Amino acid sequence: MAKLVYDKDGRLIFTKEMKKEYTILLPMMAKIHFSLIRNVFTQYGYKNVLLEDDGPEIAQVGLKYVHNDTCYPALLVIGQFIHALQSGKYDVNKTALMITQTGGGCRASNYIHLLRKALKKAGFENVPVISLNVSGLEKNSGFSLTVPMIRKALAGLVYGDALMLFNNQTKAYEINKGESDALVEQWIQRLSDEMEKGNGYSSSHIKRNLDKMGEEFAQISLNKVKKIKVGIVGEIYVKYSPLGNNHLEDFLLEQGCEVNIPGIMGFALFKVDNRLEDHKLYGGNKIKFNVLSEVMKYLTKMEGYVIESAKNHGFHAPASYAETKEMVKGLIGYGNKMGEGWLLTAEMVELIESGYENVVCTQPFGCLPNHICAKGMVSAIKRKNEKANIVSIDYDPGAPRVNQENRIKLMLAVAKENIKAEEKEKAKAAKQAVTK
Repeated sequence: MAKLVYDKDGRLIFTKEMKKEYTILLPMMAKIHFSLIRNVFTQYGYKNVLLEDDGPEIAQVGLKYVHNDTCYPALLVIGQFIHALQSGKYDVNKTALMITQTGGGCRASNYIHLLRKALKKAGFENVPVISLNVSGLEKNSGFSLTVPMIRKALAGLVYGDALMLFNNQTKAYEINKGESDALVEQWIQRLSDEMEKGNGYSSSHIKRNLDKMGEEFAQISLNKVKKIKVGIVGEIYVKYSPLGNNHLEDFLLEQGCEVNIPGIMGFALFKVDNRLEDHKLYGGNKIKFNVLSEVMKYLTKMEGYVIESAKNHGFHAPASYAETKEMVKGLIGYGNKMGEGWLLTAEMVELIESGYENVVCTQPFGCLPNHICAKGMVSAIKRKNEKANIVSIDYDPGAPRVNQENRIKLMLAVAKENIKAEEKEKAKAAKQAVTK
């Protein structure tokens, strides 16, 4: 059994010995993306499990070990970890946890410290926590990010965005229910198998796979009836996580909607772009700036491949990051970049401009930047586009799900009235054209 090793500050380190013996638990956020990244970790010898348990008991566990005034996503992630450790499914003497650590001003950088405090309180202080970061914040001898691993993980984000886009635009209309989801699972396996063989993550392979992916989703039989188109934006965890947003996507599908969720690549570009702007304003390491510039070019190229594939196969393609950035000029300043910052406002504008004028903005309790850049910008967005139909939904342990869904239903009722008015106007215009 691996020996427990601590650093000079008393932090339990994930050692090389532990890599051989331990199972790493990963929190769930975006299932498609995280499934691909989990498989990448497996290819490099890390035994890992992507946690999929959800339900009200997760929040209750989180409330027991995390102060209820803290960030709601932190409460859920920590609750999910401790719930898993308490479940009896895992040998707690051979289990580690992994959590991202950004190093920015958001409280997300402190999740790892809240988690360790909660583990101690729950009696699991012998469980090591691995920080997944590219800023050198914490290092563990048993876990390291290599260049090939990072490239494969980035490919996973690209593929995840494309699969999410194609799936959302087919699932709402598919004639054979479940066909789109099944194709997603097939592609996750195919891509994982390909990357395990050392392929699938070069630019040429990604471009080829995205084209084939678009081609196969375009072959799904659809019944393209008129549906309410709804975009989902908000804080990154609550926007993507079914646990965080009470299965919002499923609810909207049940209400007969087509759902559109901006991809994670846009957020990645936003974060890299911010670092580049900081360097231009305040200076810094020239080598780091050059590396980030290359990363920006690479992500932009990958984003272009997703957009190209969508357009080539008859799907609605999102605007590029650069185009989306231009859309908020005069609405919100680019200096507003904490959390999702101006990108959150930009995603709402981009969705509305592209026909998804009905928007659900998911907001976790206590996330001030999210409230400023989302709820605080609704009036300005409506002045810019009168078609905007936006509802802001707060998510926290004390928010009843029925209240959240009723508010969304009210937004959908307005959307239905807008569709009726639009069809009436079209019929009137057609009648006038015939008369002339």
